[in-house]
Amino acid sequence: MVGSGILGLAAVAAGLVSHATGADAKVYFEETFDNGMGKWKESQHKLEDGEYGKWEITSGKFFGNEADAKGLKTGQDAHFYSLYAPMAEDFSNEKKTLVIQFSVKNEQKIDCGGAYVKILPGSSDMDNFHGESQYNIMFGPDICGRTKRTHLIFNYQGKNLLKKNDIRTETDEKTHVYTMVLKPDNTYRVLIDGKEESAGSLYDEWDFLAPREIDDPTSVKPDDWDDRAMIDDPNDTKPEDWDTIPELVADKSAVKPDDWDDEDDGEWEPPQVPNPEFRGEWYPKRIENPSYKGLWKPAQIPNPEFKDDPNLYVYPSNKYIGFDLWQVKSGTIFDNILITDDEKLAEKFAKDHTLQYAEAEADALKILQRSQRGDDDEDSDDYDYDMGGHDEL
Repeated sequence: MVGSGILGLAAVAAGLVSHATGADAKVYFEETFDNGMGKWKESQHKLEDGEYGKWEITSGKFFGNEADAKGLKTGQDAHFYSLYAPMAEDFSNEKKTLVIQFSVKNEQKIDCGGAYVKILPGSSDMDNFHGESQYNIMFGPDICGRTKRTHLIFNYQGKNLLKKNDIRTETDEKTHVYTMVLKPDNTYRVLIDGKEESAGSLYDEWDFLAPREIDDPTSVKPDDWDDRAMIDDPNDTKPEDWDTIPELVADKSAVKPDDWDDEDDGEWEPPQVPNPEFRGEWYPKRIENPSYKGLWKPAQIPNPEFKDDPNLYVYPSNKYIGFDLWQVKSGTIFDNILITDDEKLAEKFAKDHTLQYAEAEADALKILQRSQRGDDDEDSDDYDYDMGGHDEL
C-alpha cells in the first residue's frame, strides 16, 4: 500500500498493526495493486491445450476513485488463469480468527467464469500450480449459466468439501467486497459488501465428519405400524344412481343435414358429445387416519465411525494465495485483498478502499451506460472528465 493506505509498509512487513480498538491485529497478506504485480508469479504448469490467460493492471471502464479502483484484470476470453503470491509468513490459524477478503468487479457482465481465491499450504509446488493442486480454502464468486453462487470450500483430510447450501453472489457490473470469517469455535461468516449473507457451524453445513448417529440395523418396523396419514372414509358409500348417468349424450344442437337420405345413408342420429353431468369413476372421501402413527424411522445408535474433531477450522500451514480460474468472457478486476486475524480491521479496510466509493462508482456506471446507448464515438476527454469528477465525491 502506498501513502493513503490504512496500513503502513513497515507494519505490513512486520505483520502487526494497531487499529482503533487498540488491539493488535495480524496481517498476513495485503494487496491493493498500487505497485502493479510485483509480488505475483505465474504458474509454469503446462496446459494440454493453449496457454494461461494474460493479466493486466487497470482501474477499469468506470470507477468511484481511480487510484483505489486499480486492480488485477483478466485480459483474454476463453482462457484458464493461474497466478499466485506468497504470504508475509507461513502461518497457522489455530486458536485464531482467519479473515479472507477481496473485491470483485465483473465489468464484462460475466456469463461463465470463476472469481475466487485459493489459500494454499507451504508444501505446495507453486511453480506447478493448477486446478488439481491441493488447497486449504477456496472462497469467492462462481457464475456459469444458472449457477450463481459464492463458493466456500474447505479441504479436510485431502477432500474438498462443498457447502451443503449455496451462498448467493452478486451478478452486476459493480465492485463488491467478499469477506469470509473462520473462527476457532468452528463457526463461519460470509459477508458481501459488509452485510452477512451466511453464517453457522462447520459441523452443520459441511460433511467434515461421519454422522454422530446412524440407523440401528436391527431396528424393524412393527407389523401394526400404520403410516397412512389419510384413508378412505369407511362410512362413505357410492350413490345408487352414480352409474346411471352416461358419459356421452346426443348433441342437442346438431341438425340433420338437408342432403341426408335415410334410405341411402341410414337413419340419422345426432353426434355424441361429452355429458357435462357425467361424474366419472366414484371414489370414497378421504379422511384423516385415526390410527396414524407418523412416518416410521429406525432407531438411532452411536456411529462407531464417528470421531469428533474440535479443530475442523485449523490449517497448520497457510503460505500462498492463488487465482486458479476459467473465464469464458474476461474482464474481472480483483482488488484490495486482505488476509488477517481481525474482523474489525477487515471491515475498516473494505470501507476505506472500496465501500466508501460505491455510490460514486454507481454514478460513473450510469454515465458510461448513457454514453454507450447514445454516441459511441463520444470524445474520450469528456468521458475522462466525468470519471475524474467522481474522485471528489
